[in-house]
Amino acid sequence: MQDEAGTPLTAAEPAPPPAAPAGSAGRRRPRTLLVLIAVVVLLADQATKILALALLTPGEPVDVIGSAIRLNLIRNPGAAFSLGDGSTWVLTIVSLAILVGVVVAARRVANRPWAVALGMLLGGAIGNLVDRLVREPGPGRGHVVDFIDYFGWFIGNVADIAIVLAAGVVVLLAQRGVPLGRPATAADAGTDEDADA
Repeated sequence: MQDEAGTPLTAAEPAPPPAAPAGSAGRRRPRTLLVLIAVVVLLADQATKILALALLTPGEPVDVIGSAIRLNLIRNPGAAFSLGDGSTWVLTIVSLAILVGVVVAARRVANRPWAVALGMLLGGAIGNLVDRLVREPGPGRGHVVDFIDYFGWFIGNVADIAIVLAAGVVVLLAQRGVPLGRPATAADAGTDEDADA
């Protein structure tokens, strides 16, 4: 029986589940983009290195754009411009530290420009790190496969291109004051789509 007039006969409908924190869906999209770009860069880097090893002969450069851009296969024990030739294991540790830093920063990324920059940086860093870990002369001391010769000044690879482009984007974003992540405020809740666009 109804206890008092106006009281409903059925139980009240359950309360809707709490909404996800503002911005969580908006942050997943840039992270997904970051991972996708990193995977594409890594696959492109490793595929082109496999082709370079199969098709090129060390010491026999192939002109692509005259003598300005050539395909010239080398195995680089050092960093850019062959710096640190005798310290390959140190460069491996530095690469691992950079990788950890990028992964930590990636957890905070909340917009597409930073996702693109960090994705290129992550893919390039992993690409060269793979060489240092699995190629001759041994784990942690492996030589990076380089094959794109720029004007005879230095020889690099696809991972290096991605890293240089990422560095340029990072500098541009820093100069423009674009934040890596946004503070979780009520005002931000309405701007997630804008930041992702």
